Amino acid sequence: MMTADHRPLTAVLIHYCGLLLQLDGRDVVHVIKIGGNELDDPTFVANLGQVMAALETPAILVHGGGKEIRELQEKLGIEPQYIDGLRVTDAESLAVVKMVLAGRVNKRLVASLVAAGVDAFGMSGVDRASIKVEKLYHPQGDLGQVGRVTFVRTEVFKHLLEEGITPVLSPICYGPDGSIFNVNADHVAMAVARAMAAEILVFVSNVPGVLRQGELLARLTAAEVEALIAEKTIVNGMIPKVRAATEAVAAGVQAVRITNLAGLEAGTGTIITSE
Repeated sequence: MMTADHRPLTAVLIHYCGLLLQLDGRDVVHVIKIGGNELDDPTFVANLGQVMAALETPAILVHGGGKEIRELQEKLGIEPQYIDGLRVTDAESLAVVKMVLAGRVNKRLVASLVAAGVDAFGMSGVDRASIKVEKLYHPQGDLGQVGRVTFVRTEVFKHLLEEGITPVLSPICYGPDGSIFNVNADHVAMAVARAMAAEILVFVSNVPGVLRQGELLARLTAAEVEALIAEKTIVNGMIPKVRAATEAVAAGVQAVRITNLAGLEAGTGTIITSE
């Protein structure tokens, strides 16, 4: 049922600002994915560190960085190319992607979290072959070194979490025979959430959630999302956000929350489930 949100969501789904909690005596992992458009904003990055520091237990943080990749490509005279929203990644572009994601953005986030008191560990899917992939083939053309996740080494993340360490994961992943692939950060977050049996995957961007006539919708099913798209309540940049959420629940993630940084701290946003 679609309901306007006038209070924080229940602690069953979101506890301790919600990314890692005890439920029925077992650890339930939550995964956060941070959108790339906010990652060059110093205020956002500093506030993210403070929000993460307020959590009682570490979480898995996955990040993108597409905006900065595009900007660096343009500075280097490389024209960004896309197929169906996915970045075409040839050898030249892959070098840029690695510099931005595994270097610039990852270390910026780690430094902010550490400064806020979080025991953060920056890594990519290449490290310890934690995220294994194969080449992603697309019917509209060759994407180059773009991968599809085939395996997540959950023990790598479990060991870090058990030590009280927050993994900060960039979506550069390990391919066959030591090759390296660029992977869409949403897809990496989905794969990690599913492999870790996450109770919820949180997409954090610059919007508080799905709004209808100015009111935040606290809960939606995948079918309700499609109905809101059809009636044009969900439009423009919100469409890929909710489609990523419905794709995640269809892939086996139990629930997805769409929110912004303030909502992450307050425990609010739009929860999307399969039914």
